[in-house]
Amino acid sequence: MSADLVVEDVAVAPAAPYGGHRLTPAYYEPEHVPQEVARYSGGLDTLPVGSPAKVGVLELGYGRTGNGTELVHHYQKAPLHITRPLYVDPLRPDMPYTYVISTGAGVLQGDRLRTDLTFGPGASAHVTTTAATRAMRMEHDYGVSQVNLGVGQDAYAEYLPEPVIAFVDTRFYQLTRATVAPGATLILADTFVAGRLARDERHRYAAVAADLEIRRPDGTPVAVDRVRLVPGRGDALAVLAGHDVLGNLVVVTDQAPAGELADLLHDELADAPDVLVGVSRLPTEAGVSLRVVGDTTAPVAHAVNAAWHALRLRLTGLPAPALRKT
Repeated sequence: MSADLVVEDVAVAPAAPYGGHRLTPAYYEPEHVPQEVARYSGGLDTLPVGSPAKVGVLELGYGRTGNGTELVHHYQKAPLHITRPLYVDPLRPDMPYTYVISTGAGVLQGDRLRTDLTFGPGASAHVTTTAATRAMRMEHDYGVSQVNLGVGQDAYAEYLPEPVIAFVDTRFYQLTRATVAPGATLILADTFVAGRLARDERHRYAAVAADLEIRRPDGTPVAVDRVRLVPGRGDALAVLAGHDVLGNLVVVTDQAPAGELADLLHDELADAPDVLVGVSRLPTEAGVSLRVVGDTTAPVAHAVNAAWHALRLRLTGLPAPALRKT
């Protein structure tokens, strides 16, 4: 007895690309790159954009649990990864401190880095980096670092990375976007260093651009800051007035009036040595912005750190810990 073999056509979905949606240009490429940097777009003589190790992805989600705040979501792809969250503050045993690490030499031509940090309702967490980000020399294309922060209702979040150092001929774009819910607090800082100052390397990068955008969950803008640095060009959107280090700190909060926080920072930094300091209230009294310029990294870092300590004490009633990174 014979039987006919019947073969039916079965639709087979195409295999997902390497890395899934996180390695599609729609995910790792910014929607817009400023023309100061974008004009360098072009083919690479090394691994092309999107190749393994050219796209770094880090996703961290913090949630409030019965034990305080814990890391409840974690995805990482080299060169970005983290140590396990540490509970190093005896006054805040509920608050994790997370150190972001890059396994590469720095940001290279064609690199696209994306970090997403989410702080759920009622969560409290601090995120920093173990070392400075080195924007390396580039001969083709450019490098990008994106950071997206979401701060939920009544959450308290701090993102205080180490400085970005712009090497000779680098073309670098940094985009930081934050969504801060009413009742939440975000303290966000960044520092830019105009080269390897110990080697007398000052403002020899090709172009550096940085955008900061802070919004409410409904899309209402809270703060927008644009920095464009192109040596030798007089119409840049940032002026360091002959200095080599630029530090920024922004706090968005409704836990204290903006005017009170501005006065606090003015008083705290009134006698800060070797720096120039400016403090501004954010629109709609949503918080304050601090800008510091200096000739070397240490006094700028000291001023930004002092501002963080003062804000932490005022907003939480507890002092910030002394963090070690060596």
